[in-house]
Amino acid sequence: MAEEEIPRDWRSVPFFVVLGALLLYLFYIWYHPTLAALLITGVLLFFSFGLVALLITYDGDKSRLYGWKGLTQRLPAVTKPSGHVHFRTKLLWTLSVLLLYFLLTNIFIYGIDQASTVDLFAAYRAILAGAQGTLMNLGIGPIVTGSIIMQLFVGAKIINLDLTNDEDKGMYQGAQKILVLVMIMVESIPQVFGYLFPSTTFVSALNSFSPGNGTLLADTIIIAQVAFGSYLVFLMDEVVSKWGIGSGISLFIAAGVSQAIFTGTVNWLPQTPSAALSVTNPPAGTIFKTYYLLTNLNPSQLAGGGLEQILLQQPNPITALIGTAVIFFIVAWTESTRIELPLSHAEARGARGRYPLRLIYASNIPVILMAALLANVSMFSILLWSNPTLMNFPGIGHQWWIGAYPTAAQASALNIPTTQPLSGIAFYLNQPNGLQGWLLPIINPAQYGSLLYDHQPWQLLVHILLYFGLMVGGSIMFAKFWIQTTNMGPEAVAKQIESSGMQIPGFRRDPRVLRRILERYIPIITVISGATVGALAAGADLIGTVGNASGTGVLLTVGIIINLYEAMGREQLMEMNPLLRRFLGGE
Repeated sequence: MAEEEIPRDWRSVPFFVVLGALLLYLFYIWYHPTLAALLITGVLLFFSFGLVALLITYDGDKSRLYGWKGLTQRLPAVTKPSGHVHFRTKLLWTLSVLLLYFLLTNIFIYGIDQASTVDLFAAYRAILAGAQGTLMNLGIGPIVTGSIIMQLFVGAKIINLDLTNDEDKGMYQGAQKILVLVMIMVESIPQVFGYLFPSTTFVSALNSFSPGNGTLLADTIIIAQVAFGSYLVFLMDEVVSKWGIGSGISLFIAAGVSQAIFTGTVNWLPQTPSAALSVTNPPAGTIFKTYYLLTNLNPSQLAGGGLEQILLQQPNPITALIGTAVIFFIVAWTESTRIELPLSHAEARGARGRYPLRLIYASNIPVILMAALLANVSMFSILLWSNPTLMNFPGIGHQWWIGAYPTAAQASALNIPTTQPLSGIAFYLNQPNGLQGWLLPIINPAQYGSLLYDHQPWQLLVHILLYFGLMVGGSIMFAKFWIQTTNMGPEAVAKQIESSGMQIPGFRRDPRVLRRILERYIPIITVISGATVGALAAGADLIGTVGNASGTGVLLTVGIIINLYEAMGREQLMEMNPLLRRFLGGE
């Protein structure tokens, strides 16, 4: 369907024009923004209202998302291969994209002041597969956030799409691309104003080029670099999905977490690289830290706090390494646990098989979505507290109940980052970081009261219980949405089995019969799957992980590696047997 063929009713457009102009005028009257902020706000309003207008003016008989169809057809995309891609070619593309990812994490944004940047996603860096101050500054955050929005809208029936229909599914994927672009701008622009500062040298050079507009040009160039890197991540994910093995998002997460775990285990550099090596500034890696302290502390020092430093004190205590290993083996076991439904072919006698229903049926996607949601809550609470513009927003700007954060002086005195919430909703939803941060203050508040941040022990306990419950409950919710949007529900699976010519022995070959049988298992396994991955991720966060990889990161990496190994095995099987390739959908 070409853009001119899309039925539209343009009568509501003047309303959007007037509303946008009014909002821009009120923004100018209330906040008296700089020219840079005013121009960028105007561009954002034009972009946002334009997208909404395309939806509202659609006058067809399908979902309003089809109002975006002309736009989605023009977005840059990776062409899908027309035939079978050989295993070696897929492996080459996968490795090439992985190397490009590591390269992008080491290319710093041109023109920023590295010493004064603030990482809004510090606690979620490993999960979001990004690196502060580089072209991968946002990582996979916009992609996952766009997916969250689409899943919530489709799951709640706000958007009426039938994802078993190829055209509706294509429209769903196209709309998700547009939301990714929106989230790139939503997440990149606020970071530049207050957290990714342009260097004075860069601003001065631009002022000599265009007097008085140096800051505006510098901010615009930095925003363009962040947006370019983020969209490049999106295209890299498409390359891996269509030409490589597995998923690009999963590949980037596994790469980032593996790097964090490796450096957190074997890093021999001091915790504060600028200071000399000492018992108060030991090596950062678990192995070298433990060896150094055991060989440089006498028995009285070990009894007086040295063992606690080795076992519990961040960064990278022994308990974090043990917790990481335990989570690794638990996830590996749960990934192999499954229920297998017996199948037989309706026409070929003796042809039998099994349909596996894994315990982790919804995979690790629900916990990725939940972690990304919490990361966005953390980011926006920081912005509302400290961003020069947003902190003045009526009702929610600079409010302690949303989240209060320390100043640079307070953070230095408490030995915490400026992104550590001290109160409000952000405090209760903040990701714990090991036993030292919550268990010791609850057990012995007299000695570890500084870690309570002016809270009572019971409030810290509420924080832990709330975080654990939210991770489990949120993962269950996203697991249910995920199986609906990926055709993994009872009805879709029944149709897949029936179309392959298979049936459950002893039952009629009828999709309705299959659906009733599958309804006994899939909804229950979905809930168990979401609860399991949520509990494992939250439990690992409470214990702590090496390299600050987070429990969610470790959980995801183990599952990703197992799935990648299985995917490589399937690719090799299809390479050897063309008939099997056709059966598994390789052609």
